[in-house]
Amino acid sequence: MRPTLATLFFPALISRMKGTATKSVYLTFDDGPTPDATPNVLDILAVHKIKATFFCVGANVERNPHLYQRIINEGHSVGNHTYSHINGWKTSTADYIADVKKCSEVLKSHLFRPPYGRITIKQYRELKKEFSIILWDVLTGDYKINFGGDKCLEVVKKYSRNGSIILFHDSEKSAEKIPDLVSKSIELLKERNYNFKPLSDIKSN
Repeated sequence: MRPTLATLFFPALISRMKGTATKSVYLTFDDGPTPDATPNVLDILAVHKIKATFFCVGANVERNPHLYQRIINEGHSVGNHTYSHINGWKTSTADYIADVKKCSEVLKSHLFRPPYGRITIKQYRELKKEFSIILWDVLTGDYKINFGGDKCLEVVKKYSRNGSIILFHDSEKSAEKIPDLVSKSIELLKERNYNFKPLSDIKSN
């Protein structure tokens, strides 16, 4: 589901932060934590003293508790990305909500991002009672095998604007290109005088 269309039908969804007093962007990372990608991402963020938001898969948190704890210890925000990275369009509402709640047993957050951005009306109505549901307005495409780092960077360059929520992945699929892409994206955005913020200031419903 494209965020621009989703927000028409699901008005509580957040795809971009509005009313920011300073020129700001929000870096977000999906599908981790994984040993192939998350440590490199955290190292880069630490060098630049940037706080980001990690939408974690519950099963990956259980597999890599030390990486999840590092995310927390270094002051980043976290969000629920379901326990098993399921597709809301292919899952019953009961099973989907159960998977989200299973993730909540592993990590505590009032932020939720549906995998693939796919969520049904019934799922949305249930989850918005408890979560701020976050999408994005800049999808880097770093998870695509045939989409090179230069193309991903071009997406960041072309579409980032004040309040943008930029989506990267700290997953096995993006592990090879993510260090260079994140570094160059940060440098590009700094040259354009953007500040970097986590999504921790979003209030729970």
